[in-house]
Amino acid sequence: MNNATIVMTAVALSMDAFAISISSGMCIKKLNLAKALKFGFFFGFFQFAMPVLGFLLAFSFESYIKVFDHWLAFILLGVIGAKMIYESFGEEDDESQEEESITNTKNMIVMSIATSIDAMAVGISFGALQVEVLPASATIGVITCLLSTIGVGIGKKVGGLFKKGAGIFGGIILIAIGLNILLEHTIWA
Repeated sequence: MNNATIVMTAVALSMDAFAISISSGMCIKKLNLAKALKFGFFFGFFQFAMPVLGFLLAFSFESYIKVFDHWLAFILLGVIGAKMIYESFGEEDDESQEEESITNTKNMIVMSIATSIDAMAVGISFGALQVEVLPASATIGVITCLLSTIGVGIGKKVGGLFKKGAGIFGGIILIAIGLNILLEHTIWA
């Protein structure tokens, strides 16, 4: 696998995290660099770690992981998306609570895991293709970090246009991404 292929793989893997960053940024009233970098760090770290984990598990658990990975991503993203939609119907005073919910560490970890499960499968393929996993995974992590940080900023700009509907739209995007992951691994496979 050459460098161009690894970069294209990294961009493709980062698209779910990028979309979630945009939808999350739409709901953040007071975006600062620290919050944007938090998205980049979490998504980038998990997109780096999961291919390494997949590489290490490549020969032991591949058949088990493929059975449930898409269901896990669907459930995690669906729950967070539904929560975002529910919180959008709250009072105006609840907007800071919705923003805190989106950026809290627990939800960041859940969203990061849900969007990086497919990266674990890529790590499994790295094992089969004898790719040097650390440089390839680092490339994936850095590109995801950058795109996720930029995505939050884009979402903030776009979210200002939609105000209250941003949380609903963001939640729908999360659910749609989870459903897409599920369908790609089941019906559309």
